[in-house]
Amino acid sequence: MKEFFTHLAQESDRQAAGTSPASDPAEVVAHVGELLAALEDGTVRAATRSADGTWQAHAWVKQGILAAFRHSETVELDWPGGAVDKSLVPARQMVAEDGVRVVPGGTSVRRGAHLAPGVVVMPPSYLNVGAFVHAGSMVDSHVLVGSCAQVGRGVHLSAAVQLGGVLEPVGARPVVVEDDAFVGAQCGLYEGAVVRERAVLAPGVVLTGRTTIYDLVHEREIRGEVPAGAVVVPGSRPAGGDFAGARRLSLYAPVIVKYRDSSTDASTVLEDALR
Repeated sequence: MKEFFTHLAQESDRQAAGTSPASDPAEVVAHVGELLAALEDGTVRAATRSADGTWQAHAWVKQGILAAFRHSETVELDWPGGAVDKSLVPARQMVAEDGVRVVPGGTSVRRGAHLAPGVVVMPPSYLNVGAFVHAGSMVDSHVLVGSCAQVGRGVHLSAAVQLGGVLEPVGARPVVVEDDAFVGAQCGLYEGAVVRERAVLAPGVVLTGRTTIYDLVHEREIRGEVPAGAVVVPGSRPAGGDFAGARRLSLYAPVIVKYRDSSTDASTVLEDALR
């Protein structure tokens, strides 16, 4: 599959330049179906963690997902209230054998999204194509797990959490939440932000891949990545300039106030941090 979608992307560039004929649509659709099935069963992922801890996006997977949209027709789908979407990436039909509990009430899991056994999804939530949610994780109400977002084992995504999707550019790292992290209500993670294992985000923390995080424990600044075990709360810092100073304006600044130890659970450490 990797070679096919890499070649297809190169061929699309040549087509745009008028130097290559179009691919066989039936062949593309067949490979798209194979890719989506592999994403659903977890044998293929949009991004994986290297031995050194860095997360590597797999461009060919994103190229295959984009091909699914390009080669789809817009069709009416059998869905409560009616729906119109791309023919190759409709909602998945979850079954008991998947080992996932999807509580009724408006949740939709799109084709190409992986939910491991033991995952619980509360309504209404949406999990987009290429998303990966590992075993034992909780997806609470009104949560978005965007395209290609990677969620580890035993993660808790609290109510109204938003994990932004990252399809293009194809080499861009998706949003990542590693094992046993706790993401508080109404947090937003976008543009390749990474939350390392056992980290805790207090409600309302917003991060992108370029957000500066202020570590009060180690007296340092970190860009776009929450360290393992860190407890992050929303904070502020003074805005620069005379105009801002005269009006006492401040800017949003996420702050690490402590680190979890092996004996503290997420709810206990978060309660202590917010007191």
